Amino acid sequence: MALTGVQIFKLLPKTNCKKCGHPTCLAFAMKLAQRQASLDSCPDVSEEAKQVLGEASAPPIRPVTFGAADKAAKMGEETVLFRHEKKFVNPCAFAVEVKDTMSGDEINKIADDVLNSEIDRVGQKLRVDAVFISNASNDAGKFESAVKAVAAKAPAVPLIISTSNPAAAEAALKLVAGKRPILYGADESNADAMAGLAKTYKVILGVAAKGLDALSTLTEKIKGLGVDDMVIDPGSRNAKEIIQDNTLIRRAAVKKNFKALGYPVITFAQRDDKMLELLMAALGVAKYSSIVVMSSIEKWKDLALFTLRQNIYTDPQVPMQVEQKVYNIGEPTPESPLMITTNFSLTYFIVSGEIENSKVPCRLAVMDCEGLSVLTGWAAGKFTASKIATFLQESGIEKDLKNKELIIPGYVAILSGAIEEKLPGWTITVGPREANALPAFLKSR
Repeated sequence: MALTGVQIFKLLPKTNCKKCGHPTCLAFAMKLAQRQASLDSCPDVSEEAKQVLGEASAPPIRPVTFGAADKAAKMGEETVLFRHEKKFVNPCAFAVEVKDTMSGDEINKIADDVLNSEIDRVGQKLRVDAVFISNASNDAGKFESAVKAVAAKAPAVPLIISTSNPAAAEAALKLVAGKRPILYGADESNADAMAGLAKTYKVILGVAAKGLDALSTLTEKIKGLGVDDMVIDPGSRNAKEIIQDNTLIRRAAVKKNFKALGYPVITFAQRDDKMLELLMAALGVAKYSSIVVMSSIEKWKDLALFTLRQNIYTDPQVPMQVEQKVYNIGEPTPESPLMITTNFSLTYFIVSGEIENSKVPCRLAVMDCEGLSVLTGWAAGKFTASKIATFLQESGIEKDLKNKELIIPGYVAILSGAIEEKLPGWTITVGPREANALPAFLKSR
């Protein structure tokens, strides 16, 4: 069972040294109890306390990272059932299946699709995260060839190697063990051999069983064999089973601290009907899957799933923001207009999109208002004349302009006079109230 804040406090050094970033040891203990802090933050905690607190302060869903370098995908570490309670931590990974029965051209096509799947949406890079390579032929040689082909074509993409044959698994792992793949296919019949491979090659083990009782028994057995990093598959294949099993797994881990089910979940959404596959994948994203495997990826499907995942895994208490700076849209010249807005991502992308639609090269000054929109930022005292003036002066944008003119949003027209006072020699022009009026406004100038 999880320890309370007071129980944790008794095991801390009680020096109130603030080295952990909290004002007192009691405050730190309360954060540990809520799983909002790491025990590593305390440099003076004893080894005995580490042993007791390490397990108690760990997140209920074990954090697992597969892949390497900047394309690595981190899963798990979740602490809540619903994101409004805190937030969901690590976005689920999307994987597309490659079967070793496919031709070389088909395998290369899927690898290319994965490599070209990345899009930029509200400042975040979104992509298909992994390739799931299945031993559909039951032939170790064909499986090894498929793994080699994918690894050669997309060397940085994380891999999930799927086979229940330990010999085929070892042949494949020899090729890609350094890439930190997931070895999926451990079950009751091969648990000892697959656990041995996971330990030898230091990879994550994918564990499958039908039903939660059988799954928890199997994960405890494999943990006893010395494997800590696992992803789990309860055998759910239809919508009802996915909702039911994923919910029970998350509830058992988060509410009951049941360690045998405290691992990231892999969900299989493959369907012949592409729309049905999209719906199954979306279900996995919404209900606690850490990996969602699909049979194909298309741009329209990717965009829908990327958007859903991004929305669900955005912290609801922290607005999405873009970097404060002056952005060039098109190829502005010294005569091009200068506009200003706040750094709320939605505001920025709507405004910049409408400027692009106008085909008029512009500069767009984006000011840090802690992710608030224009009216909200003004009402909160973050989008004010003095702060706007300070931002523009510090940006050095004046040297790039022939005419010192600033176009402000129509909703804050009241600021025009105050800004002119703060920026002597500048002309302040009031622009449209709504972004969709920007193309006509800019073309008319």
